[in-house]
Amino acid sequence: MKNKWLILLFILVLMLPACSTEPVADESTDDFTFGVILVGPKNDRGWSQAHYDGGLFVEENLEGANMIVFESLNTADKPEATLEGVVDDMVSQGAKLVITTSDAFEEDTVGVAEKYPDVVFINSSGDDVLAGTAPSNLGNIMGQMVNMKYIAGCAAALATESGQIGYLGPLINGETRREAAAAYLGARYCYENYAGGDPDALQFTVTWIGFWFNIPGVTLDPTEVVTNFFDSGADVILSGIDTSEAIDGAGQRAGRGETVWASPYGYIDGCDNAPDVCLGSAFFNWGPAYLTTAQSVIDGSWEQAWDWTLPYWDDLTDLSKTNVGWNDGPGQSDGLAADLNDFKSKLAAGEIEMWTGPLNLQDGTEYVAAGAVATGDQIWYLPQLLEGMEGPSE
Repeated sequence: MKNKWLILLFILVLMLPACSTEPVADESTDDFTFGVILVGPKNDRGWSQAHYDGGLFVEENLEGANMIVFESLNTADKPEATLEGVVDDMVSQGAKLVITTSDAFEEDTVGVAEKYPDVVFINSSGDDVLAGTAPSNLGNIMGQMVNMKYIAGCAAALATESGQIGYLGPLINGETRREAAAAYLGARYCYENYAGGDPDALQFTVTWIGFWFNIPGVTLDPTEVVTNFFDSGADVILSGIDTSEAIDGAGQRAGRGETVWASPYGYIDGCDNAPDVCLGSAFFNWGPAYLTTAQSVIDGSWEQAWDWTLPYWDDLTDLSKTNVGWNDGPGQSDGLAADLNDFKSKLAAGEIEMWTGPLNLQDGTEYVAAGAVATGDQIWYLPQLLEGMEGPSE
């Protein structure tokens, strides 16, 4: 028996050098899995692709980060899928952060956050934190797109020869009203102060299709809406939907010899479909905010917040810094570009406050008194379009 134990001890001693080498890192501590749930396809050249690219930015800048993507979670493309089911699968794969990228997911995101209290959830464009209804593990992030919509509206006003601008809107809610209103305010300002026109004579018409992109049989067909805008005399169309029908339609019209322009929405390279008629693209850039969020989840410093993130005014196309941006389009004339750059400079310097009263709502109710400036909450929860805009508010 004694010899048996001596032999066993000898074997253990022989094993010690192997055990005393440099420890092998536990790879599970270096990996970080996060989920991104998209309302549309990841290559829509709009809202969903911008979120997907934001996730890629995290993967590229955070060692060990691994993104799980679920595309086109909507009742038309995947009627059998639910947000809860998608989240269940992501959490089972180890996701510590899940980003839901639509206000259509807002209510269900609250539910899954309550179900998985050890996972951090971000609902992009929602406001549960602002409203005080979010579980402690749920935050909101939204870029201040109103700033870029001022620029889009200004560009439209500088380009129009007919004095008629069409706005291709998605569904109607606080977000879409404030963005359409911001474009209108930018258009009025530039039509008066740069183009020398009467802002009250500028026609700004909003047509809502009913969702963020075309769902046959459910929404209006955005291609037909674009056609109707041009047939009715508009020569500039601003897009507020996730897909490219506005710039596509303008490109087709220009190909037939018409003088028209458009401004796409949501994606930095939105002009690529028809560059010659593109005034510029207002886009979201989710990478910086998502990277900061992921890093804070990893190091345990994440805190619940409602983040209405700002542009990087020094360079609106710097994807490492800006949260929303504007990419100038090849369709700008030299004169338009000069005026638009002056407008952007004044916005950046705070020399222009677009929401200064007097401003009324569409039904004539006073919204901002003369000399006053709208608060952030007033802008965020804009209840109607503004007086002077054409199109329904509800």
